[in-house]
Amino acid sequence: MCWGVISLARPSTWTTPHISVGISAGRYEGILRDVIHAFKYDGRRSLAEPLGRIMRTAGQPVLDGCDCVVPVPLHPWRRLRRGFNQARDLADHLDQSIEHAAWRVRATPSQMTLSGAARRTNVRHAFIMSPFSNVKNRIVVLVDDVRTTGATLDECARVLMAAGARDVRSLTIAIA
Repeated sequence: MCWGVISLARPSTWTTPHISVGISAGRYEGILRDVIHAFKYDGRRSLAEPLGRIMRTAGQPVLDGCDCVVPVPLHPWRRLRRGFNQARDLADHLDQSIEHAAWRVRATPSQMTLSGAARRTNVRHAFIMSPFSNVKNRIVVLVDDVRTTGATLDECARVLMAAGARDVRSLTIAIA
């Protein structure tokens, strides 16, 4: 694949109630969408490295000064079916310490067809803090592949803030 054909406009910045700043490297459309689908749904895990490189470059402002990155967790059943967590694979290529601070404890239907309000309801109380992790007074960057409404990211950030994170930021490869 020729990565030069993926045109990334200026990265998109955004916030949610629990995320101070989020950056998405590109728009979830065209070739970038196709590459993300190949990575996530066709198991083309080798795409994590170039996608992570794009994220690292675009997301430098949120990565600067962070203490760790936290991949958005999949429910164990979804991870077992998919065979990997795409957020973890992306986080592996950000040159930051990875902390598995959140666990997804409730299996939720796919967010793909849901409205914004339904997405927020769908992920409410889906995450808890890992008993093996400590984010107290730390600057955390949540990592995921695509931000649509931000509901999943914000719910995960809510759990991290409740556990004492000093600041929660976010980084995704694309924004829908």
